[in-house]
Amino acid sequence: MKRIEKTSNELTETKTLPSGQVVATPGAIAAMEGAVESAMGYLARHASRDWGEVPPEDWEENEFSIERELRVLSAYTLRNGTKIWIITEADRSVTTILLPSITFGILNRPDRLRGNLGAGLVF
Repeated sequence: MKRIEKTSNELTETKTLPSGQVVATPGAIAAMEGAVESAMGYLARHASRDWGEVPPEDWEENEFSIERELRVLSAYTLRNGTKIWIITEADRSVTTILLPSITFGILNRPDRLRGNLGAGLVF
């Protein structure tokens, strides 16, 4: 039996990640405004499976999560040094742009994630 392996680049080129409804927290919106940056470039990277500044093990976890329909996270640094996260929910219904600082204590609780983000922008 011949074993066929695909590189991560080949996997990335074959699929894009559905975003569902895109929302952003007030803190993420303020950070992007302060950096004079748009979310669109980061959302495009996320959808194309460029996970940004996550460690290699998290990159692999994201690829695993796509195949198993689990939550996916990417991390980026804005020009002003502020870090943002983009999280697409397991059912691909919502993608949220947020600051990492608000996620501690709620990231592992998907039932609480949306309710604790506050009023934000829906794209």
